[in-house]
Amino acid sequence: MTGGFVGEGQDTAPSTALPAVVARVAALADRLDVPHTEVFGIGRLSAASGVPESVVKALLSGRPAGEPEVQTRFVQRLDLLRRTRLKPNGRKYTQQEIADGAGMSRQQAGALINGDRRPTMEHCDAIQRFFRVHAGFLTAEDPEALANALQHTEQELLQSLADRERRAAAAADDPLERLLQDHGVRGIAWRAAQLPTDQHRDKVAEWLDMLLESVQRPKA
Repeated sequence: MTGGFVGEGQDTAPSTALPAVVARVAALADRLDVPHTEVFGIGRLSAASGVPESVVKALLSGRPAGEPEVQTRFVQRLDLLRRTRLKPNGRKYTQQEIADGAGMSRQQAGALINGDRRPTMEHCDAIQRFFRVHAGFLTAEDPEALANALQHTEQELLQSLADRERRAAAAADDPLERLLQDHGVRGIAWRAAQLPTDQHRDKVAEWLDMLLESVQRPKA
């Protein structure tokens, strides 16, 4: 493989996107009552971004952190890929398997994994395709990589918010659905299923029948 070394001519200015993404994700989590420990889980974000857990923790706290040297960052990310993206049998990919999948020699793969050779863009692209991660996974600066991972979380939260608002709109237009939501009928029915005898469940079912009969669905 040939090509320019990673980092040649690239802008190394720190990313300013991370604080804004963190603020947006936190606001969405609060609206959806999702715990911050879930959306900002250190281990999950580290695996998704390739950023070491200690650096993720520092960056989320607003402290400057991250590995500025491209080759060292590449080795860190590749090591994380080998630990977290495993074969179907749960084992790590060998150097030979990575070499075969990325179209390089075993010696090249070994030198890259051990940090003895500076990666080219072609090396990075091939290894990223092999592990099925997005372009730039192995080379993006740590704040940028973490911001990208959080943007995926942001999209998931936005989808959850849209789904919730769509359900609320449907309930407002449907008296039966509004009754089910307002009175917690679904929750009551689930709890009724935990009752010990059919006699107990029959009493709950009779109450539900009377409640549902008191409401008519609007005509189509």
